[in-house]
Amino acid sequence: MIRPILLSLLACLSFSTVLAQEAPWRHGAALLGEPKYPPDFKHFDYVNPNAPKGGLVRFGVQGTFDSFNIAVAGVKGSPEAGLGLVYETLVTSSLDEPSATYGLLAEAFSYPEDYSSVTFRLRPEAKWNDGKPVTADDVIFSFEVLKANSPTYAFYYKNVEKAEKLGEREIRFVFDEKGNRELPQIMGQLLILPKHWWEGTTPDGRKRDITQTGLEPPLGSGPYRLKSFDAGRNSTYERVKDYWGAGVNVNVGQNNFDEVRYEYYRDATVLLEAFKGDRIDFRVENSARNWATGYDFPARQQGKVILEEFPNRTSGVMQAFVLNLRRDKFKDQRVRRAFNLAFPFEEINRTIFSGQYERIGSYFQGLDLASSGLPEEKERAILESIKDKIPAEVFTTPYKNPVSDTTDAVRANLREADRLLREAGWELKDRRRVNAKGETLTVELLGDTPNDERVYLPYKASLDRLGIVTTVRIVDDVQYVNRTRSFDFDIAGGIWVQSQSPGNEQREFWGSQAARREGSRNLPGISDPGVDALIDRVIFAKDREELVAATKALDRVLLAHDYVVPQWTYGKQRTARWDRFSRPETMPRYGASAFPTIWWFDAAKAAKTGAVR
Repeated sequence: MIRPILLSLLACLSFSTVLAQEAPWRHGAALLGEPKYPPDFKHFDYVNPNAPKGGLVRFGVQGTFDSFNIAVAGVKGSPEAGLGLVYETLVTSSLDEPSATYGLLAEAFSYPEDYSSVTFRLRPEAKWNDGKPVTADDVIFSFEVLKANSPTYAFYYKNVEKAEKLGEREIRFVFDEKGNRELPQIMGQLLILPKHWWEGTTPDGRKRDITQTGLEPPLGSGPYRLKSFDAGRNSTYERVKDYWGAGVNVNVGQNNFDEVRYEYYRDATVLLEAFKGDRIDFRVENSARNWATGYDFPARQQGKVILEEFPNRTSGVMQAFVLNLRRDKFKDQRVRRAFNLAFPFEEINRTIFSGQYERIGSYFQGLDLASSGLPEEKERAILESIKDKIPAEVFTTPYKNPVSDTTDAVRANLREADRLLREAGWELKDRRRVNAKGETLTVELLGDTPNDERVYLPYKASLDRLGIVTTVRIVDDVQYVNRTRSFDFDIAGGIWVQSQSPGNEQREFWGSQAARREGSRNLPGISDPGVDALIDRVIFAKDREELVAATKALDRVLLAHDYVVPQWTYGKQRTARWDRFSRPETMPRYGASAFPTIWWFDAAKAAKTGAVR
């Protein structure tokens, strides 16, 4: 006869065997489908595994920094730009797949079919740059301090019910919901910090405090360490010669520069001049005017500087004037639509942007996830299931931005804006827009760079014609961040980058809970049951077809509410570089320029270009 305790042990062993079968260890995973690379892959297809190591690459950053503490980044102080070189995550993404990850600090991970948890197994060779091993305690410490010190992380990880240590190298995160396919990957993106270092003391004997900013050089596990810096002005990182992960397949052919340097500039104009003066090696150009006219200088004419565009297949984008719904003046959808009708995009594109841009017409602009026409089949079925929570016009009227390409079109748009404002209770009296209480409709356009005035002033002129008293206020970076973080604005600029596989970040972008949380990405303050329901449909989609349909439905409903005034986009990444670098022949589909990730210093080219100044 088998004793009860033995039966219990056998039952546990049997249950563990079932769990092991349901949750096999994985070297990599894709959100939908299977990852491209097999367990024994040597390196990503798009890298040069024999890329030479050496040389220096210099970047320019607009702004300043006063902290190396990444745990409070975005909450306290201004973090330094190169900290991503110092720290690592449990998994990392490939650049030739839209949504696949592979082990970095973790050699493997597992999760059950219902996505109710994820377990990571750390690589035994993973170590900090002081030689100590990366442990499960580091992972749990990182999770707890990031969640405690950052509202963004707290929201991002809010579905984690428990983090538990299973061994020196194994950690499990248990979730409070099932079926959320993205949660295992989200936890894999956790930035890992050294517990022993943060709980220790500084060289002068002070106890470190992870809740405060500071300029002590950080300890990481990554391929670079901080070599030197001048607070607020520059920083230099050097490649770690004995970096533990140099031979790991996801790192082969990458981290090729001996030094990476960041130079800080307060002004965008000075930043461009620094590039032309050979103080910076590479820059992404976001100004259409600069791209058209700003690079006509001798080094470019001599071929020492190369301008090159790379297709951006990685992401979609919504860039817009954000109307703060927390202000009563923007609660009426008719008022919000009037602000779109008043935006003279075509004039601005022609006179300021040299006709280079197209108007954004989707929250997923540039992706096959963008809605168009009228909803069909699966998308329509999703919308029908919540038709009592969404605008009726999503079934009958495709979204279109107003077009102001002629004088007559401008007048027609302003007349329609006037009609909508009157319907919403804003009459025109003595050339001012007022409501029944006698209050004047006033707005402030908030910007953070003098370049914003080029666009804001024509927009202000158009709003003034409608009797809306408009002011333009340009503040410095710190003020702008503080005001937008606390939602202290009428209209400000916003940009949301969208991936090929949207998921939990949509709650942070448009979800009701995020609308009430200071510092969230939900700048407009969207709090709508229909939007929340569609976000959940996106997150819990079972396959690609359902994901596309749910995302298009979400896009369509967001557009129908006129929460923002869409701006403009350009489908390529515009880059300028001094010709000192080379890259693999095969570029990754989803990496744009992928600089400096897979590039390397080319001594022969550098000799022709000239010595670094």
